[in-house]
Amino acid sequence: MNLHNPMRIASLALGAVVLGWTSPGMAQPTFGNPSPTAGSATSQKANESADQALYQPVVYANAGKKGPAVIIIPGEIKSNNANFLQKFTANNIADFGEVEMSSANFQVLERSNLGPILNEFQLAYNLGDPEAARKFLRMGKLKSTKYIVKFDILKTEQVAAAQQGFDGAAIGQMAGLLGVFGGSRGAAQAGTVAGAGIGSVHTSESSGVWIIGMRYKIINAETTEQVATGYTEEKMEVGAKSTSVLGVSQSQQGGVSLDTMVQRLVQKSVWDIDSKYK
Repeated sequence: MNLHNPMRIASLALGAVVLGWTSPGMAQPTFGNPSPTAGSATSQKANESADQALYQPVVYANAGKKGPAVIIIPGEIKSNNANFLQKFTANNIADFGEVEMSSANFQVLERSNLGPILNEFQLAYNLGDPEAARKFLRMGKLKSTKYIVKFDILKTEQVAAAQQGFDGAAIGQMAGLLGVFGGSRGAAQAGTVAGAGIGSVHTSESSGVWIIGMRYKIINAETTEQVATGYTEEKMEVGAKSTSVLGVSQSQQGGVSLDTMVQRLVQKSVWDIDSKYK
């Protein structure tokens, strides 16, 4: 290295400055936790549960192969579950579908960029008018579309629930009475203390399991005929438990949310599409 060359020195200095500017930006952003309980035992337990519900990207088998142009249209939600219907619309599910189909390297045409043409196509398709649907697919950006994909929710139902618990009040009273009948003041005092301790113990635990089912359909954009369909289910468990002893209580509740369940079902469906129909 020629350290006496002014141009060489200037080039090295500039490179060092550029690296200094860009290297911090290369790292993924991290964020602090302003919660007053951050780092505590309760925070650690809550975060351990939340970690199980974080988004987990799927490695699609044929992601290296570029897929055809597709449009994800809002599917149907055939569940009568009020909680699910309050949280989700067909558009929410289609949004998840766009994210995952893009991750699988399909050419996803953004619905919002297609304007009223897509709305007209959906109306024609839902009314069972294939000729009208084909007419719209020959227009503008829709010309390159090979498949129409939709994801339908067919089932959301709670299939099982269980709970158990312990209330020490009755046993505590019995311990107190045994102390009284012990015949001495010391036995009575010991019985009272034991009864109070046992009576303060309360535990409860409950679990509920839901099954959510999703169907996908692949429709030929040229003929509007169904190319393929598939169905998958996942279990969602929601649980809670609490313990209280001598005034010290502990409780925990959690489970995978409906949002996460729907996204995971979409991921399973897209994995199937990527593996079989690319």
